[in-house]
Amino acid sequence: MGRNIGVIGLGAMGMGMASSLRRAGHALSVYDIRPEQAQAFARDGGEACTSLAELGAACEVVISVVVNASQTETVLFGNGADQAGCAASMKPGSVFVMCSTVDPQASVALETRLEALGLHYLDAPISGGAARAASGQMTMMTAGKPSAYAACEGVLEAMAAKVYRLGDRAGAGSKVKIINQLLAGVHIAAAAEAMALGLREGVPAEALYEVITNSAGNSWMFENRMAHVLAGDYTPLSAVDIFVKDLGLVLDMARGSKFPLPLSSTAHQMFMQASSAGHGREDDSAVIKIFPGITLPGQRD
Repeated sequence: MGRNIGVIGLGAMGMGMASSLRRAGHALSVYDIRPEQAQAFARDGGEACTSLAELGAACEVVISVVVNASQTETVLFGNGADQAGCAASMKPGSVFVMCSTVDPQASVALETRLEALGLHYLDAPISGGAARAASGQMTMMTAGKPSAYAACEGVLEAMAAKVYRLGDRAGAGSKVKIINQLLAGVHIAAAAEAMALGLREGVPAEALYEVITNSAGNSWMFENRMAHVLAGDYTPLSAVDIFVKDLGLVLDMARGSKFPLPLSSTAHQMFMQASSAGHGREDDSAVIKIFPGITLPGQRD
C-alpha cells in the first residue's frame, strides 16, 4: 500500500528519487526552492507544495535531499525569518530521512533534536549518481533506531538497489559516506591528473581514454568523469564545490583523531584551486582545468 511521502530538494538526485517513489505507487508531495521544479514534477502525478510546513503536515515520511548540514537545518527548523521548517508540522511518529553528506556529529545532533519532538530520524546518505537515482538503483548508507526503520518500511527499497544498515543510532551512515567521498574525490583528482599528463605529452585524448578504460588503471570515476572532459561538457552533475565541501568534511573527521590523510589533503587543495579559479559551479571534472600548458577537448588553442 502506498505511503504519503515528501521529498525536499529536486536536484539531480532528488528528482530521480521522487520519480522512483512515484513509480512504486506512493503518494508524493514535493518541495524545492525553485517552484517550477516542483510544479514540473507534479504534472506527472503528485503534489507541489508551496512551503516546507505544508509538506511536513501532509507526509508520514519526509526525505531531504539538499546539499549540506546548513540547508538540512533550514529544511527542518526554518531560517529564523520568514520561512518555517517542516519539523514543527510533522505528525508525531513520522520519520525524517536525511540524505545529505554532513559531519557525523551534526547528524547525531539532528537525531536528538527530532526525538525530543516525537519524530524518528534516519541518517541515510546516498551514492550512485543521477542515472541510478532515476532508475531506483542507487546506494543508501543508513543508520538509525529500529523504530526509524519501521516508520519508513518499504520506502528505502523503492529508491535504492542497496540499502546498508550500519548502526542503530545516527552517525555511522554519515561516516561511511564521508569515507566514500574520500575515494571519490581522490579518484577524480587522480583521473584529471592522468588525463592532463597525457594531453601535455601529446597523447590523443580519445585514445588515452580508450586504453585506460580497458586497462588495470581504470576506475569508475576515470571512466565517468573523463568522458565529460572528452565531450568538453562541464554541465554540473556534481560540482567542484561539492568536493570542496565533502573533502573538507573528510579532513575534519580525521582531524578529530589526528589521523593523517595526505592524498585527501592534496585532492582537496586541487578542488579548492579549481574553485578559486572560477570553476566552482562547473562539473567536478573541471578540476582538470587547474593544470597548465594543456589544451582540453572542445577548447581552442
